[in-house]
Amino acid sequence: MTAPRQHPAPAACHGPQYQALDRLATLVSVIDAAGAIRFANNALEDAIGLSRRSLTGLALADWFSEPNLLQNAIQGAVSHEYAVIRYDARLQRLNNEPLPVHVVLAKSEHGGELVVELLPLEQQTRLEREQRLHEQAHANKELIRNLAHEIKNPLGGIRGAAQLLQLEPDARELAEYAQVIIHEADRLQALVDRLLAPHRRARVVDEVNIHEVCERVRALVLAEYPRGLRVRRDYDPSIPEFRGDREQLIQAVLNLVQNAAQALQARRAAGDAEIVLRTRALRQVTFGRQRYRLALELHVIDNGPGVPEAIKDRIFYPLVSGREGGCGLGLTLAQTIVQQHHGLIECDSVPGRTDFKLLIPLP
Repeated sequence: MTAPRQHPAPAACHGPQYQALDRLATLVSVIDAAGAIRFANNALEDAIGLSRRSLTGLALADWFSEPNLLQNAIQGAVSHEYAVIRYDARLQRLNNEPLPVHVVLAKSEHGGELVVELLPLEQQTRLEREQRLHEQAHANKELIRNLAHEIKNPLGGIRGAAQLLQLEPDARELAEYAQVIIHEADRLQALVDRLLAPHRRARVVDEVNIHEVCERVRALVLAEYPRGLRVRRDYDPSIPEFRGDREQLIQAVLNLVQNAAQALQARRAAGDAEIVLRTRALRQVTFGRQRYRLALELHVIDNGPGVPEAIKDRIFYPLVSGREGGCGLGLTLAQTIVQQHHGLIECDSVPGRTDFKLLIPLP
């Protein structure tokens, strides 16, 4: 690319209000009304390949494939035509391919300055997906509570009436039907209890070693499926212990692994079913719209048929299952437990490889 234009060097912004921008994973620049860079955060330095000292005074627009788009946006903001301007563009980089980004330009609280935020489109998609997962989890929580309330009240009455019917001397021939009613009422009660389990039980917080959790889950699943299934370990021993509810995390990981094992029915019959438990420590990672210095990344990967296309966007909804006979609660409860640990679960699935990725902040 051609060398960007050099403006008369403005006073660089290095105050505390701008240093805080270094903690963001998104690319951020503060520019003046002429479009000259006054501050570039660490993420923008890394993306372009120049230090902020070198970038200060350069025209930010010259780092884009279509500089006129940013120039027009700056004019619109300076003339008060728009409060916030958004558009997609391509950021030029030294010794790298251009980076597709979503540009957000807004006026700063400091007079005459503009803040330009650049979200790599892949990251923008990820943020939107995480937001959907968060909203979905909140909706699930409300749905579960309301559903449990609506079911439990009439359920007790139904069961009680069936028990009274069994005691009636003139209804002996109906006793078998009454027993069916009681049995089905108990089954529904058990379903409601499972739905409410993560919200009812008080959390027992202690130091958790994620590999002890994985080993416990591995032992349980191999005991349940002793033939045709291999559970392979790929652990990062550098991952530190963290504060959490060990039993709940075992349940969350167990739900993910059991879900994978059940999807591998055909592979288990053929003797080549495989689940991989992979742990990694991620540094300077952003999820849930927050940036963390360190985070746990746990993958549960299987070589099964993949998540059915029809339910890919709904797999964390309660009562949604791609398996006949499945109750559709395992993934919902796993997501709820992980979100109680300030994390989230994502899924990437194609035929032959399904990857459930669990993320939890580490100290």
